[in-house]
Amino acid sequence: MTIFALSTGPGISGVAVIRISGPETAKVLKKLTKLSLPKPRVATLRKISKINNSELIDEGIILWFPGPESYTGEDMAEIQVHGSKAVVDALHSSLSSIQNCRLAEPGEFTKLAFQNGKINLLKAESIADLISSETEIQRQQAIKIMNGKSADQFNSLREKLLKILSHVEAKIDFPEEDLPNNILDEIKNSTDEVKIKIKKILNDQKVGERIREGFKIAILGPTNAGKSSLMNHLSNRDVAIVSEIAGTTRDVIETHLNIDGYPVVISDTAGIRDSKDEIEKKGIKLSLKTAEEADLKLVVIDAKRLDFTDVLKDLLDENAILVVNKSDLLEKNISPEIKKTNHVLISIKENENIDELILKIKNNLKNKFITSDDILITRERHRQHLQQSLDHLNNFNQKKEIEDFDKAAEDLRLATRHLGMIVGKVDVEEILGSIFNDFCIGK
Repeated sequence: MTIFALSTGPGISGVAVIRISGPETAKVLKKLTKLSLPKPRVATLRKISKINNSELIDEGIILWFPGPESYTGEDMAEIQVHGSKAVVDALHSSLSSIQNCRLAEPGEFTKLAFQNGKINLLKAESIADLISSETEIQRQQAIKIMNGKSADQFNSLREKLLKILSHVEAKIDFPEEDLPNNILDEIKNSTDEVKIKIKKILNDQKVGERIREGFKIAILGPTNAGKSSLMNHLSNRDVAIVSEIAGTTRDVIETHLNIDGYPVVISDTAGIRDSKDEIEKKGIKLSLKTAEEADLKLVVIDAKRLDFTDVLKDLLDENAILVVNKSDLLEKNISPEIKKTNHVLISIKENENIDELILKIKNNLKNKFITSDDILITRERHRQHLQQSLDHLNNFNQKKEIEDFDKAAEDLRLATRHLGMIVGKVDVEEILGSIFNDFCIGK
């Protein structure tokens, strides 16, 4: 089957790029241009006409990439035309009329590239991350993964396990013969080395996922403390409804921000108080759950009501900033108890000390986003496969100690398989759908 799609953004633009890939690509180009194929990888100006007649659609650039020397590994072409909706629709309509030619699904071009061995699974994911990156640090991380350093490290660990497995299988195949002591020592040393490396990779404070998904900041506090106003002020737009009525916010409201190049997801939550309203109680429960998952908590209280509940006090841990709002109405000094906390006095209404709060947030971000070349995990699936690989290696060591080599070998195979699934070295059909559905159509 030959697929096609618009690879540039929809809407009016100077240029639109339509990508085609599959066995019918050469036939498609000949039908559209009524001429022979252009030279491979040479931009060629051609008139592009409708398939069923000679009516001109547009004049544009044709790029022809015969397989396997193409992005997908198949015959492929890119057609650059003027970026009007009418031109793109006419071209899509003509392509749809060709037998065995259909519109591509999200990420299908990159999926073909993976299936045809042009890229590994990590690179496919990093391409999606690069496309969706909104901040500089996200772009840098995606480029690092694309360059293959992560894949090289995972492949290296997998190859070490395969070598260990060959020694274990030799012991199984020749049980009557004693393996040299240096071989048994090598099995132990190599296994320990791989385990130490995996533990080190897992002990990354989830920085890679934070960069990719965004640093989570939860705004919490009692009702009418100014949480929604703070959310709107930081976002520089009306994200949340602000009202004098206590308990206006009942659900968790999220918005994505770029703070000094760091990706941030800020959540405004329901006011925490004793309530008999069932809907509000559910909102408060969601607030506390959001607090547990947040990387940083902004606990907002009203300067006129400085006494706060034990629930709010429990939120003031090392990953929290106490924000005392409405400081312009403060009639007395704050208590020594509050002074001991990591706090800041602000007035959203008077725009006072907001810069000081933002500086505190930035400093927290910088500490959390300390990047290193050792950061290899960017998605939860990478972490799960590494943890499962480590669990099987622990099981392998236990069985090996009692010389149950048959069962130990199976744990080693499973540990190797989980490492392979990170880069796509084994059958990973069950996870391909979820990965490539995150792509835009045309990539």
